[in-house]
Amino acid sequence: MHEIDLDSWGAFEERLQTLIEERIQQKWSANFLYRGQGNSTWELLTTLERNGKDLLPLREYHHFIFVVKTQIESFTGTNWNILPYPNGIDKWLRENDSIIPNAFGWCAEYQDTYSYMAYLRHYGFPSPLLDWSSSPYVAAYFAFRDVLQCEKDVSIYVFLESKSEIGLKGGCSDKPYIQKLGPYVKTDVRHFIQQCNYTICIVHDGEWRYAPHEKAFARCDSNQDVLWKFNIPSSERLKVLKLLDGYNINALSLFGSGESLMETMALRELHFRERDR
Repeated sequence: MHEIDLDSWGAFEERLQTLIEERIQQKWSANFLYRGQGNSTWELLTTLERNGKDLLPLREYHHFIFVVKTQIESFTGTNWNILPYPNGIDKWLRENDSIIPNAFGWCAEYQDTYSYMAYLRHYGFPSPLLDWSSSPYVAAYFAFRDVLQCEKDVSIYVFLESKSEIGLKGGCSDKPYIQKLGPYVKTDVRHFIQQCNYTICIVHDGEWRYAPHEKAFARCDSNQDVLWKFNIPSSERLKVLKLLDGYNINALSLFGSGESLMETMALRELHFRERDR
């Protein structure tokens, strides 16, 4: 991981533009993904890991989301035709054992399960999906959003899956492997508004388990799973949030709820609006 300390938002935009130009010149086929975090000391953890479930088997996590499905469907009025537990997920794991984790991204049998997992991620159920955005500005909003978390520098991560011109990646099943899951999925509207992509990190130690992303990023491979971490002073918060609000990137546009309306109005009226005194 390349960690860079910056002194301003403007410095980040300059460094980002340099990266974008390098990607074009080098003909890297993968697109950059972005993630914002409100404290530069935080690790890249999924919400599943934050709930103390490290190295959880894929099968066991599927059990968790399967047993809550009927309750979620009753509340939301939406049905998800996910792989049944245990027979469906066991069959899928057995038949795709040699091509996991790639099977997450393109296997037709898993698409409804992926849709359901993305929905759960957006509404707070612990998830092995690490969420990213195709937009650096959406990522910046999440980095600077919470004033209570902005006592230290914030971080914006830039992730490149592969430097190959055709997107090739390599890896061994007994080492943590990161797989990107793309934007083309039928799920909650927040996924599209926030321009979401996701990554999972998995490893095989006799069975397939979700693994920490940090372990994969720690490997010294300059051609795949390349990560830049830009640390920006939290004192830039209001300047950046006002700039983003001018682009209509705010809590209301990204979440579309009554609570997000109040958050957006509060920022505009208490902090952004210039009044005659």
